Amino acid sequence: MGLFSGLMGNAGSVSIEQLQKDYGKLLIDTETIELGFKLIRDTFIFTNKRLILINKQGVTGSKIEYRSIVYKSISRFSVETAGTFDLDAELSIWISGEAEPSIVKQFNRSVDVYEVQKVLAFHVLQ
Repeated sequence: MGLFSGLMGNAGSVSIEQLQKDYGKLLIDTETIELGFKLIRDTFIFTNKRLILINKQGVTGSKIEYRSIVYKSISRFSVETAGTFDLDAELSIWISGEAEPSIVKQFNRSVDVYEVQKVLAFHVLQ
């Protein structure tokens, strides 16, 4: 992920190996990481069981919130691709009972948003 893209708030892909090394302790025995993205200090991970949002807080980032969202609680989602003059793609996720999207993430052009949509659709539509 480029510095400019990160400063603009756009997430870039992170290797599964790096995510496993950094966050493997969060996973249960039968859980595997499928996709992951990093946005400056925050990370979000799609596993075969849930979506994990990692939010580093404070100036030093030593306080960390780990939020798990099981796929069955996602009522809908949308993916908007990057356009000709648009630098980013966007993912919006609604949690059951919420009128507005609970999660909105932007991706840089290097991220295949169709792959993100495919993984999310696979788990939400089961």
